[in-house]
Amino acid sequence: MSLREVRIMIKNPIYGFCMVVFPLIAMIFFTSLMDDGLPQDMPVGVVDLDNTTTSRSLIRRLDGFQSSKVVAHYPSVAEARRAIQENQIYAFLYIPKGTTDDLLSSRQPKISYYYNLASIMSGSLLMKDLKTISTLGSAGVGQATMRAKGFTQEQIMAFLQPIRVDLHQVGNPWTNYNSYLSTVFVPGIMMLFIFMISAYSLGMELKFDSGKKWLEMADNRMVIAILGKFLPQTLIWLALIFFYEFYVFSILGFPHHGVAMLVVLALLEVFAAQGFGIFAFGLMPSLRMSLSICSLWAVLSLSMAGSAFPVMGMDGALQSLSWLFPLRHYYMVYQICVFNGFPLLEAWFHFVAMIGFTLLPWFVIGKIKNAMLTYVYIP
Repeated sequence: MSLREVRIMIKNPIYGFCMVVFPLIAMIFFTSLMDDGLPQDMPVGVVDLDNTTTSRSLIRRLDGFQSSKVVAHYPSVAEARRAIQENQIYAFLYIPKGTTDDLLSSRQPKISYYYNLASIMSGSLLMKDLKTISTLGSAGVGQATMRAKGFTQEQIMAFLQPIRVDLHQVGNPWTNYNSYLSTVFVPGIMMLFIFMISAYSLGMELKFDSGKKWLEMADNRMVIAILGKFLPQTLIWLALIFFYEFYVFSILGFPHHGVAMLVVLALLEVFAAQGFGIFAFGLMPSLRMSLSICSLWAVLSLSMAGSAFPVMGMDGALQSLSWLFPLRHYYMVYQICVFNGFPLLEAWFHFVAMIGFTLLPWFVIGKIKNAMLTYVYIP
């Protein structure tokens, strides 16, 4: 049984591309896309109508931030806004005329900043930089004034910053977005291929009318036929997932708490994805329809996993729907046990859900057998 499947995989190049080539390309693409951890030197514009030493100092400080790079000065807000709309810059700082005079006279001038939130990551990071700069403007003048009046540095800081934040980021102190996003995007892409190859391999038996011969080799025992057919695929997928985990956690140095949990997570990922792919074909014993279900479910998984947008912030119906996606449970097990280091007991529900996806083929195994024996392939 397994040797027959190996011969089929060797003869059909789709297996090689979808099980090795494309997943490796996706792995390298996503991990190298955010190689720096955080976006750096994102283009920012400035509308400086004040043009004083104080305003130019603010602009130099903004340019000194890691995420921001001042690339252009504009004569008006309208031109700077047009530059944002044309994707030349992501944000701009507006310093109106008379800002320095108002600062020195304690008249609370208004410094405005505009940013494009169409890209959530760049918009939120630049908003943080622009807000910091706006605060530093008044603080710098206040510090100079208080120093001239004879206040000590401790008294000045107690007045300007009465509460000092001591920030400790647990698990990822570098704020490396690569370790946040690649650890769900890459497994999500791999699940996509596992879904589709699982349904595709069953659909090809139906297409070429080889299902009867396949079942005869297993003495018409569907469980033996399924196990023999998917054993070679399972070994290849596990080898690929283990290589991915070695690459990101050992070579790239992503944070984790123990190798044993990584092995468990790899097994859960492969078995749950294969179980869903087989279930999709059993639900719709058609090559075209089962592949459509698998591709749709895999694409939606990337949004419903909760990495890009938290599930708790979604509508109630979408929160309930998120439990139907294997990637959601994979992501929760990863976050709880691998990233944060809690025991598996803390993620028992998601662990059971992954096992449940693995066992889904039991509900359609009779329908798959009936399809192989009686169905006629319809393109």
